Amino acid sequence: MFRFSEKQIEMMIQFADDIKEKIYTPKTPLNIEGYTTKEPLHFDRKTEGEKKTFKPGDKWGDVFDCCWFHITGDVPEDCKDKHTVLLIDFNGEACVFDNHGNPQRGLTNGSSSFCFSLGQPGKRVLQLSNDAKQTGKIDIWIDAGCNDLFGTLCKDGRIEQADIAVCRDDIRDLYYDYWTIRELMQVLDKDSARYARASRALYEAMVILHNFDEDEVKRARDLLSKELSRKSLDPCLKVSAVGHAHMDLAWLWPIRETFRKAARTFSTVLDLMGRYPEYIFGASQPQLYQWVKDEYPNLYSKIKEKVAEGRWELQGGMWVESDTNLPSGESLIRQFVYGKTFYREEFGLDVRNLWLPDVFGYSASLPQIMKTCGVDYFMTQKLSWNDTNKFPHHTFYWKGLDGTAVLSHMLPEETYNSNAGPQSIAKSEKNYAQKAVSDRCLMLFGIGDGGGGPGAEHLEKLKRLKNLSGLPPVKQEFSSDFFEHLNQDSANYPQWHGELYLEKHRGTYTSQAETKKYNRMLELRLRDLEFLATVAMQNGWDYPQERLDEIWKEVLLYQFHDILPGSSIKRVYDECLERYELLLQEVQQLTRDALKSLSENKNGRFDASSNDIAVFNTLSWKRSEWVQTKYGWLKAEVEPMGFRCFKKSEIIEESFPLKAERKLLENELIRLEFSEDGRLISAYDKQAGFETIHEGSKGNTLDVYTDNGDAWDILEDYQKLPSESFKLESSSASLSGPKAILEQTYSYGNSNLTQKIVLTHDSKRIDFNTEVDWHENSKMLRTKFPLNVFSHFATCDIQFGNLRRPTHTNTSWDKAMLEVCAHKFVDISQKDRGAAILNDCKYGYNLFGNVIDINLLRSTSFPGKEADQGKHSFTYSLLPHKGDLMQGGVAEAASELNSPLIINEDCPIHSESGNSLSFFDIESETAVLETVKKAQEGSEVVLRLYESAGGSSEAKLKSAFEIENACLTNALEEEICELKSSSQEINLSFRPWEIKTIKLKLE
Repeated sequence: MFRFSEKQIEMMIQFADDIKEKIYTPKTPLNIEGYTTKEPLHFDRKTEGEKKTFKPGDKWGDVFDCCWFHITGDVPEDCKDKHTVLLIDFNGEACVFDNHGNPQRGLTNGSSSFCFSLGQPGKRVLQLSNDAKQTGKIDIWIDAGCNDLFGTLCKDGRIEQADIAVCRDDIRDLYYDYWTIRELMQVLDKDSARYARASRALYEAMVILHNFDEDEVKRARDLLSKELSRKSLDPCLKVSAVGHAHMDLAWLWPIRETFRKAARTFSTVLDLMGRYPEYIFGASQPQLYQWVKDEYPNLYSKIKEKVAEGRWELQGGMWVESDTNLPSGESLIRQFVYGKTFYREEFGLDVRNLWLPDVFGYSASLPQIMKTCGVDYFMTQKLSWNDTNKFPHHTFYWKGLDGTAVLSHMLPEETYNSNAGPQSIAKSEKNYAQKAVSDRCLMLFGIGDGGGGPGAEHLEKLKRLKNLSGLPPVKQEFSSDFFEHLNQDSANYPQWHGELYLEKHRGTYTSQAETKKYNRMLELRLRDLEFLATVAMQNGWDYPQERLDEIWKEVLLYQFHDILPGSSIKRVYDECLERYELLLQEVQQLTRDALKSLSENKNGRFDASSNDIAVFNTLSWKRSEWVQTKYGWLKAEVEPMGFRCFKKSEIIEESFPLKAERKLLENELIRLEFSEDGRLISAYDKQAGFETIHEGSKGNTLDVYTDNGDAWDILEDYQKLPSESFKLESSSASLSGPKAILEQTYSYGNSNLTQKIVLTHDSKRIDFNTEVDWHENSKMLRTKFPLNVFSHFATCDIQFGNLRRPTHTNTSWDKAMLEVCAHKFVDISQKDRGAAILNDCKYGYNLFGNVIDINLLRSTSFPGKEADQGKHSFTYSLLPHKGDLMQGGVAEAASELNSPLIINEDCPIHSESGNSLSFFDIESETAVLETVKKAQEGSEVVLRLYESAGGSSEAKLKSAFEIENACLTNALEEEICELKSSSQEINLSFRPWEIKTIKLKLE
């Protein structure tokens, strides 16, 4: 059989570029006038910047600078009967606006840092407007940013091109014909007849083309058309394709730039839809749509038209494409509440999929959260990034912590930026693990991460690939249609149980520590506020629903998967931290207002009291803790989700049986001993009679490791490198009421650390209250506790439950978990005893053998420069206990550390039933009342509960208020069934790890 030589094949491949160069012929340069600014200006203010005149080659800005370009010119006479276009490239992103200030079309520089193997990101061709065609006059305004799709300054911010040009449509069509056959040839079996005919057609077309006149082009196209007309008969697999533009709301650019990215991307979509009637596009994230609605209302109305026409798909039920490791369970539910509500109210549609193609692992709690929020399907591709094990499935049922299953699909092409060519389709078919049991897979095509979306080239390719022999057929359709089809043949799909752990990006559990701290604080303080505001509402206070919704949405925005995990540039965090502080102050003020209202007796439920101090407990179990008031120390025993008022006479001034020395802290339950270098060498549980620290080891080691990773990744072998530690400079012991305190100061390099190690009367919890002034580069601060406990697993706190993870490396899957994410605690227990590490804002852990190693700070330099440099304050605690974590009350202790009792000394109250009251109580050993809030619609009260131990449970929910009606709802507060209730009680049954949402109408 005749074969072309390697040199001939290489010539055929490269010839596509020769054809491409012939498509556009520049005719005359455009006039360029610009108004430059540092920050974007609205269209109405476009001429307020510094006015300059430019030409190609001129530098117009530095990274993230802005400019309104005014482009003018006259179409040459010899172009007026031809297809005339504009070729514009500012070496940045840009958007063309009409005379009314409405976005019309996005432009993207060709010199982008985008990965060119995924397609050409450049969008430089602008079609003439109808006015320009009629008058021959070019007069347009373009809003530009001096950054590419990935926030990079390209070619020093110099203008690349601004020309009037002629487009040869026949050569353009020839190019896509030739390119398609060329790419097809590269995926075919070289011994197949199809390969032989395709390569022959390419070669003969190449031989014909010399002058590229109309006759040559027609003859070449006629040759190629024979190969493009060959069809795939009775295919075993079909590819569902949807246009996509993955849009990071912040990453290598600030949040404000995403507003403009949305305008560029979405206006381009609409422009192309007018030219390609089969084009189907989809976009996720209601937050993005909200920004477009606010900033570009005309563009938003056009999007709504395309949604109504069935050409634009709304994707993903979450408010943003959130991280799922770090946010609380309630935050994940609110992502769906606000996301799905937006879609319903704005478009009248219910979105039933979770769209997270780029998130760094997926919590085991997520399937149940999805289902209770009315979401049935899950799409990702990120697990293809695993650095150790290949994830075995593409279409599968994901079963979560409680056994809830959701139909899931992982893109077989392993990217959400498909170039929609033959190689993309062939890769999908080759990789698809479930092709023996499923006849459909999904492909997302377009330029993404920084937006951009599909270009005309994607759509031209797909026109030719609908049903081309040698490849599975491709159909543009909604992903919702794809999932419905997928669901029909689900009997033979495999299952995956538990979390979807990403074997990569483990550093994101720790990077940008202050962001994670503020997120934790706001989640918890919002929880307190909603509970207290709900109670105050029963006393006549106006529940601040609108403002709470606004605060929640902003908190959810910052949970985006490149913000909260710590993988954005420095500017993003500078701006977020400023907003976090203001949000926290507002939440705290609203909480004070709610507390004040409880003393104002509007409805007669509560009265101002002669008692001096009111203490509130926002957790769902009774608490007995020491609190410090302005009058002194008080032992506060407070009912579940309630309050107790105390008189000044109850202040305790007596001494306590405590010891505090430079190497010793002791109370009646625990004896702590410290080495000369300040480390913990003994934590003897006097009550249980066991030593907590492993013999011969030291705890709280404050180790410093070399960390040459970036914000995403911790190097796998960091522990093999020599480590250092903070050096003890001084220590002093003191007693303060019921607390024995050892204060230690340390230094390392350019950093200083102060710890107050606190042991409280009648408590086993040892708090390490830590202040760090951190000024290291490429270093990581960790501390570890080697425990005198044996177990093959550790138990980690996650959303609405806990998860066991291995403490060994038996398999490659175990070994890959070199860093794991946990929320408020990690526990290692054997049958008779155990110990836990609690924390108030940390998430990253290494768990091996009997050691709990917590990651405290990192100092990477990319993408955020000077990450975590500066002052930090946080607390972690050691909690020895008898029995397992349930018997030891570990989860309760961790929640108490994170949600202190609230002392209200200015507005004491008492209820009709006396000076102590539980507003809501759940009588159960394992059920937890997590959330109390006003319903999103109406005045009912919504309660969210969950079973916390992994067992079946009976519970009795009690209310201090008369219950008129009770119903079980989903997490969106939609009624499922009515519940039987007495005037103040409801009996409930829970299956293991079950989340329940209850709506109460109170009298």
